[in-house]
Amino acid sequence: MNSFGQLFHISLFGESHGDGIGVVIDGCPAGVSLKREEFTKDLRKRKPKKKGGTPRMEEDSPMIISGILDQRTTGAPIAIFFANKNIRPLDYLPFQMLPRPGHVDFVGLHKHGGFHDSRGGGHFSGRLALALVTAGVIAKKLIAPAEINANILEIGGSRDFDGIIDKAIKENDSLGGIVECSIKGLPVGLGEPFFDSAESLISHMVFAIPGIKGIEFGSGFACSRMRGSECNDVIINKRGKTRTNHTGGINGGITNGNEVIFRVAVRPTPSIVKKQETVNLQTGQRERMSIKGRHDTCFAMRMPVIVEAAAAIVFVDLLLRAQIIPRIWGGKI
Repeated sequence: MNSFGQLFHISLFGESHGDGIGVVIDGCPAGVSLKREEFTKDLRKRKPKKKGGTPRMEEDSPMIISGILDQRTTGAPIAIFFANKNIRPLDYLPFQMLPRPGHVDFVGLHKHGGFHDSRGGGHFSGRLALALVTAGVIAKKLIAPAEINANILEIGGSRDFDGIIDKAIKENDSLGGIVECSIKGLPVGLGEPFFDSAESLISHMVFAIPGIKGIEFGSGFACSRMRGSECNDVIINKRGKTRTNHTGGINGGITNGNEVIFRVAVRPTPSIVKKQETVNLQTGQRERMSIKGRHDTCFAMRMPVIVEAAAAIVFVDLLLRAQIIPRIWGGKI
């Protein structure tokens, strides 16, 4: 539902235009050095970009409520809260009866019988990704020396990001994109066959990010057009290093010591000024609507750091399961 992880367990809470949002992280080893300033870099990366970004700007200043004492984790659940200050809940009243195309308005209404918070997507909002990034900061620290890096490969099928974003803004439309993530330095043996395979867990976590519509590992769908002799990654040394990496660093659901690589498809932002059709749930009549407000032209631009956080959360959990990460970091006694 709103939680993920076996030993490194995270729970998200809050709504986009409510009092705030946050995350509770349970299972973080005790004794990890953690300062408030360490969240700043990744939280800034998630903020809207100047070109095509939402005008909504929040301080996103983390309030650490529990689990950290004298800048060290205590082993108790870590609760971190972010206040929502730049909110406009009344902007979203019309969408209770006029569900926005591509949004959660219609299914949210039916899922929760009309009791859900519909303001700005409520609990379904992409703003909740802020909580994922926060948990990801801690997870990245724990998986070191493994390193995670994500980058945008294309926006709207183009490498000319500025040009295509300018065009979409002019046309009152939006764009999606493709983000690639790589993880270097992972040991052999993380993940289980079948349901807890490394691919299964990464996919599960990544699809918790609003707007993700597809994922592939290594050469992905291109493998279906190869012969086995082309697709097989030839092992070239006893550490398992391979000449190619078509499987994306995972065999049988288990990391093989090579770089883990996956790509995700991010859908276009559904909130657009261009007029679209919907149905008025009160009258049953079709109506034309234009979505005004503060929205990203392309929220894929903000996605890399969120994808990094998702991958880090998966692998810190797997490293804890494999007893590679200790449950006490250092120690006083």
